[in-house]
Amino acid sequence: MTTTKKNNKQIRVQMGATPTPQGVTFRVWAPFAEKVFVTGSFNDWSKRNSLKRAADGVWETLVKTAKPKDEYKYIIINGQQEMERIDPYAKHVTNSVGNAIIEADDFDWGDDKFTPPALNELIIYELHIGTFLDEPGGGPGDLGGVIERLPYLQELGVNAIQLMPPVEFPGGHSWGYNPSHIFAIESDYGGPTAFKALVKAAHAHGMAVIFDVVYNHFGPGDLDLWRFDGWSEEERGGIYFYNDIRGETPWGATRPDYGRPQVRQFIMDNALMWLNDYHVDGLRFDATSYIRNIFGNNYDTSTDIPDGWSLLQQINEAAHNLPQPRITIAEDLQRNEWITKTTGEGGAGFDAQWAAEFVHPVRQALIGTDDAQRDLDAVAAAIGARYNGDAFDRVIYTESHDEVANGRARLPEDIHPGQAASWFAKKRSMLGAGLVFTAPGIPMIFQGQEFLEDEWFRDQDPLDWTKTATFKGIVQFYRDLIRLRRNVDGATKGLTGQNVDAYHINNGDKVLAFQRWDAGGPGDSVVVVANFANQHFDQYTIGLPAGGTWQVRLNSDAAPYDAEFGNQGGAAIEANAEGADGQTHSAQISLPPYTLLILSQDK
Repeated sequence: MTTTKKNNKQIRVQMGATPTPQGVTFRVWAPFAEKVFVTGSFNDWSKRNSLKRAADGVWETLVKTAKPKDEYKYIIINGQQEMERIDPYAKHVTNSVGNAIIEADDFDWGDDKFTPPALNELIIYELHIGTFLDEPGGGPGDLGGVIERLPYLQELGVNAIQLMPPVEFPGGHSWGYNPSHIFAIESDYGGPTAFKALVKAAHAHGMAVIFDVVYNHFGPGDLDLWRFDGWSEEERGGIYFYNDIRGETPWGATRPDYGRPQVRQFIMDNALMWLNDYHVDGLRFDATSYIRNIFGNNYDTSTDIPDGWSLLQQINEAAHNLPQPRITIAEDLQRNEWITKTTGEGGAGFDAQWAAEFVHPVRQALIGTDDAQRDLDAVAAAIGARYNGDAFDRVIYTESHDEVANGRARLPEDIHPGQAASWFAKKRSMLGAGLVFTAPGIPMIFQGQEFLEDEWFRDQDPLDWTKTATFKGIVQFYRDLIRLRRNVDGATKGLTGQNVDAYHINNGDKVLAFQRWDAGGPGDSVVVVANFANQHFDQYTIGLPAGGTWQVRLNSDAAPYDAEFGNQGGAAIEANAEGADGQTHSAQISLPPYTLLILSQDK
């Protein structure tokens, strides 16, 4: 690593193409190459500038005629093999099989110094750039479309957007979990400058940006890293990959070699680039179980990958040592508390992980047609579960990109196939959303969930934004939920607190009640009552933790949310001194079918 000066500012000459006052320095790792050249628009593609071998298999040269926006490729010679390769560190490419583009670090960030919300205040909206704002049958949506809808998301109340992987992949349509070039923003989405513009705009709208990274495998399509310098063993992937059984994943034999120092640095450089150069506020790691274990298993030392575990620790430590707070989230789905233990304790060091123990029992309780089969003990356990004693080290949801595809559907569609706008689908999906925003955890919704998107997620099926008008009442329901979850009005602080007590579990009538609190008392303690049955109760007795008036802050049966709803159960409740459910007081409440009520007291 060397440095040079430009206008008295030190420039780090790193891997890839680095503009300097003297030209552009090219550095590439190709330890088994015999010769390496770079060719591009700066030499009319007709000449080859030789790179010289430096230490540890790195080749480098300075090309004085090269400049930002020039296109280029490496030519690698190994014996009889002559290979054209896109720079692994390229931040901009013409497409996944095209050319690298020299990128200048000259974006005007202005005074962008955003601090992400605390974990107990975080509201995540997961979105897919290619389908977020797009016309059916055309090319994919782009980053400009996301910027266009930021005011809508701000009004909805979310304070973090989590982007499905936007790095370069084959073609224009993809979920993004098949990365070809992990340093380059997908060209069809707009490239690196457009992505920086999105981050800057999101921050201006009060929203953090969480970037989905894929380090459990690369490709497997359009993958120049495969046998990058011509070397491999056992007909496998070469220098960037394990060349034995550890290379095997469900997505191809392209697991990176976490034990090879240059590959570890490659991944570390990538993670820190998003956090530093692109100002993103957090990283969501895809399928971490396949980074730490060959088969994604839990507690199986015979197939563990210790180098994968230590790499996760190293990235988390680096992210958390940056001057500005950063959030790291794991999609591990193995209910493993070591994922969110600190690295000092031997854990992986993530701030939070996706909660499989929430989404599955909750969806199961909502989808079935037979009320008698709804298991409220399982729902109560899902509400109360946590890792390492911390309510906010898990992300909870009823919809994510995985839960609404791959043989599964959007929750309203699963509830009532083919009739996702039916009364049953609306009522029970809203009941699920109510649990997401009132149970302990970091709540997350998937794009379009708030306006009752139907069928299932597909990368060529854009969101139908006309539904924001068709189901404007349900959009308002989500706004109201998020407002309460964030304690905007100062009456529901308990929803940001650590404490929960599911004190009423009636598996006969299918009614559940739980309390959330921080310090407790008026303006803090929140009682949530959820009716999982198609039955209206005129006078249902429920225990309450204090006497006095309890205001109904939200009633999912309210008519403004949908004209089909009964608009019952919204009156203020007077608690009497007769205890019930282990609480000091109680009241009789009106409880409509498939309805969630949120209660709290004024200060």
